[in-house]
Amino acid sequence: MKIVLRQDVPKLGEAGTIQTVANGYARNYLIPQGLAVIATEGELKTAQHNLAVRERKVARQEEQQRSVAEKIQGTQLTFTAKAGETGRLFGSITAAEVATELSAKIGEEIDRRKVVLDEPLRTVGEHTVTVHLVGKLRPTITVTIEAEADADAIDENTEAVETVEAIIAE
Repeated sequence: MKIVLRQDVPKLGEAGTIQTVANGYARNYLIPQGLAVIATEGELKTAQHNLAVRERKVARQEEQQRSVAEKIQGTQLTFTAKAGETGRLFGSITAAEVATELSAKIGEEIDRRKVVLDEPLRTVGEHTVTVHLVGKLRPTITVTIEAEADADAIDENTEAVETVEAIIAE
């Protein structure tokens, strides 16, 4: 059955697209939930018109955001966090933290929902992160996470080194 989606449906499509789905799926779920309507001639024309309007809007937004994308592309951010001996962080670096730091660095406001992380960053090292601005503008940044130097560990290491040096000196 051909349908026109009224809202975004995960793993099916975006609002306004025309999809072919099983009859039962359309009749029993999509249409009663208000997620889709049957694809009649009128609905198809409306969907095509709305799609053309959306494409023009996205093209206009891409043009406006191009300078921001150029500022973002290749930017390197550095975070310092507490980490265990294996390099795993005790906490994590989230998209909100990346967006805040990026906004401060480039001087433009970046929404945390535009920073795409499959999962929060939980290991020390370099990570490549994509920022979805609008349409096909998807600049990438490099996030470097460094382990925070633990003051107690440094004191213990200093004491150990001094003890070893004293033993060697004797």
